[in-house]
Amino acid sequence: VLTGQFSGLIESCVIVDCRYPYEYEGGHIKVGGARRRGAAAGAGGSGRSVPQGAVNLPLEQDAEEFLLRKPIVPLDAAKRVIVIFHCEFSSERGPRMCRFVREKDRACNEYPRLHYPELYVLKGGYREFFPQFQAHCEPQDYRPMHHADFKEDLRRFRLKSR
Repeated sequence: VLTGQFSGLIESCVIVDCRYPYEYEGGHIKVGGARRRGAAAGAGGSGRSVPQGAVNLPLEQDAEEFLLRKPIVPLDAAKRVIVIFHCEFSSERGPRMCRFVREKDRACNEYPRLHYPELYVLKGGYREFFPQFQAHCEPQDYRPMHHADFKEDLRRFRLKSR
């Protein structure tokens, strides 16, 4: 997906990094290629650009604001927008955020319609992704959640996310 191998099928790939900001700043997935945000061509959309690289959305309100207040719609109706969630191991924060977005998306649409029919969770999280695909990371580094220099940040974000 990151290399554009599926660009004939996928217009936008949104990587949602659910890690805390200090983890994200220590290294995150970058995404190449132009991505647009807005309604389909001719439907009056703004066509705003979606940020290059993973979007750091550690809190549910961040994900709701970014993904659901103004959904990302493909300009080419034949192509898809996919959303990939991850955290450090993709065992808690990433899957939880994916479920949250699916539930909110389902609640604001009439079945079976969804803004984002394709939601994925990155297997193994950033912890497994980084050693295999460092060239797709910026900076090319990995900062774990329990990094000794960020104990206070961890405590503060855990309180915020409850």
